Amino acid sequence: MAAKSIAQRWFINSFVVVLAILVSIVTASGMLIHNYYYSAAEQALRARASTVSNMMLRYSSGSVSSNFYSEMRTYIESFPDKDYIELMAIDPYGEVSITSSGFSYVNKQDRMADYREALTSADGIGTYTGKLSNGQKIMAVTQTVSIVNSEYSAMRFVVSLETVDRVILNMMLIISGIALAVLGLVLMSGLIFVRSIVRPVREIGEAAKQIAQGDLKSRIVKETDDEIGELCETINFMADELENSERLKNEFISSVSHELRTPLTAIKGWAETMVAIADDPVMLEKGMRVITAETERLSGMVEELLDFSRIQDGRLRLSFQRMDILAELGEAVLMYTEKARQENIEMTYNEPEMLPLIYGDKNRLRQVFINIIDNAIKYSDPGGSVKVDTFQRGEEIVITVADSGLGIQPEDLPRIKTKFFKANYSRRGSGIGLAVADEIVQMHRGSINIESTPGVGTTVIITIPVLEQPEESTEPKN
Repeated sequence: MAAKSIAQRWFINSFVVVLAILVSIVTASGMLIHNYYYSAAEQALRARASTVSNMMLRYSSGSVSSNFYSEMRTYIESFPDKDYIELMAIDPYGEVSITSSGFSYVNKQDRMADYREALTSADGIGTYTGKLSNGQKIMAVTQTVSIVNSEYSAMRFVVSLETVDRVILNMMLIISGIALAVLGLVLMSGLIFVRSIVRPVREIGEAAKQIAQGDLKSRIVKETDDEIGELCETINFMADELENSERLKNEFISSVSHELRTPLTAIKGWAETMVAIADDPVMLEKGMRVITAETERLSGMVEELLDFSRIQDGRLRLSFQRMDILAELGEAVLMYTEKARQENIEMTYNEPEMLPLIYGDKNRLRQVFINIIDNAIKYSDPGGSVKVDTFQRGEEIVITVADSGLGIQPEDLPRIKTKFFKANYSRRGSGIGLAVADEIVQMHRGSINIESTPGVGTTVIITIPVLEQPEESTEPKN
C-alpha cells in the first residue's frame, strides 16, 4: 500500500477544497439571508413608525386636544398590525403609558436603547436588536413625537424575531441540505472516478510485478480509451517485446551454442585424428588447415559477442581519423572473393576510381563490410551472385551489397537488425552481427537500409557522410 494513495491525494486536494468552498457559500448565504430579513424587518418598522408619526401630526393639527388623546388611544388599542407588532406610546418620562396589547411587557431591566438613540439622533429614530430579560429576541424601532405639550414623547414598535429566525433557519437548512447533496454527489462521483483510476493502476502494478518476476505471459485487459487504456496498451506492448526478446535470446543461446559446438567438434575431431595418424604428412597438413580455419571462425564469433556486449554496456568506442573507405571495402571484397569462388558464387565489385575521404574507424568499418559480404554469401545458394557497388550521392558515400539469395520475408524485414534475430535458422551465424554493424554505422552518423524480396535476393545499402567530423574521437576500449 502506498504511503499516500491516489484516493488520499484526491480527498486532500479536491474534496477538502470543495468542502471548504461549500462551507464558505453556506456561511456567506446565511449572513446575506440574515442581513436581508433583519434589514427588511427594520425597514418595515421604520415605515410604520413614519406612518404613525405623520398621522399623529394630522390629528393634532398643531395643537393638542382631548379628542386627540382619545383618538390615539383608540388607534393604539386597535392597531391593525398588533398581532405581530407591538405598538407602545412612551411618555416624556420614558415610561410606557399604553400598548396595543393592553399591557406592557417591558421590564425595568430591559433598557430601551432604541428610545435613548431616538432622543439623540438627527432624524428622531432609534433601533435596537437584542434579547429581553425573559430571553425573547426582539427588534424595536422608536420614533419621537414632535408635538408640543403632548403626553407622548415617542412611539415604539416592537416585533418578535423568533418567526424571522425560524424563516432564516429553514432557509439555511434548505441551503445546507443542497450543499450536503452537492457534497455527497461530489464524493460519490469522485470515489467512482478515483476507483476507475486506482483499480486499473493496481492491475497494472500487479501485471508489472508478474512481468518483473519472469511471467511474460501476463497481460492487462484494456477497458477504457483514455490515458489509462493507453498505458495498458503500452504495458502489453512492453510485455510482448520482452517476450519476443526472451524468445530471441533463447534462440540466440541455442544458435550460438550450436555455432560454437561446430568448430569445437571439428577442432577436437581433427586433433584426435592427427594424434592417430602422426606419420601421414598430408593428413596432418589438412588437419592443421581445418583447425586453423575453425579457430579463426571461433575467434570471430567470440569477438562478435564481445562487441555486442560492449554496445549493450555503452563501452564500444571508435577511433576516428581521415580514411579512404575504398581501401577498406576493397580489402573486405578481396578477403571473400576466394570464398565465393569455392562456394560457386559469382562475386563482382564495381570499384570507382576515387571517392572523397571520410572520418571513420577503418577497422570497425572493415568489420561492417566483412559482416555484410559474409551474410550475402552465406544466404546465397551455389550458382548465385553477389554484387558490390559504391558511389557518391551528394554529401554521402553509398555502398550496396546485393545478392541473389533466399531473401527475407516481409514480416521479418523490420526486425532484421534487431539483436538475436535470425530470419533463417538453417544458415550459420549468431544473429547479432548485423545488429553490431548497424550500431557501428550509426556511430559514424550513417545508416543501413535493407531491401529484400523472398526468392529473389537482398540488397543492403550502407550510407556514410563525407568528411563529417565527429564530436569526439576516442580510442576503442576493450
